[in-house]
Amino acid sequence: MSISSLVVIVISMVLVNNYPLAQFLGICPFLGVSKDLDSAKGMGYAVVFVMVVATAATWPIMQVLNHFNIGYLQTVVFILVIAFLVQLIEMFMKKSMPSLYTALGVYLPLITTNCAVLGVCISNIDSNYNYLESLLNAFGAGVGYMLGMMLMAGVRTKFADDSHIPESWRGFPIVLTAAAIMSLSFMGFSGMFS
Repeated sequence: MSISSLVVIVISMVLVNNYPLAQFLGICPFLGVSKDLDSAKGMGYAVVFVMVVATAATWPIMQVLNHFNIGYLQTVVFILVIAFLVQLIEMFMKKSMPSLYTALGVYLPLITTNCAVLGVCISNIDSNYNYLESLLNAFGAGVGYMLGMMLMAGVRTKFADDSHIPESWRGFPIVLTAAAIMSLSFMGFSGMFS
């Protein structure tokens, strides 16, 4: 395990395998919270934290499940662990960061069911990553998710004055079109690593 292979894991998760823009995981919070930069940034930090902490908890749990030959419980156990972690984060944010908690609204509990968080935990196991590689993969996935949300927030602020947007494209249609174009631009990174 060299430093360069660890860097490749992080960069590939940020650019090449970006969860919302290349793998289309976690789309609901991605589209819902990216209305302004502050909310997108706050949600991005929360997702990075949840992904890393969920990976730190689920990787050893998976080793125990494999030891007892009950690896088939992986998805159920991972969902329970992620739900527990998100509840802790939600209580912490409500107490210490009430403005961000209010800004995120219903999308904070959606991290519990965010398939990107579950996806990174399962991807670490399926890729046979060791503990450090799993943590770096989760960190890269979270940073990529936050990058995508912040870019989308930047694009959506340009739609605030939608006087130049045709009536039928206003609102969600133009947001989905922008997300599709952003996704195509991230697909350009797909040949970066072989």
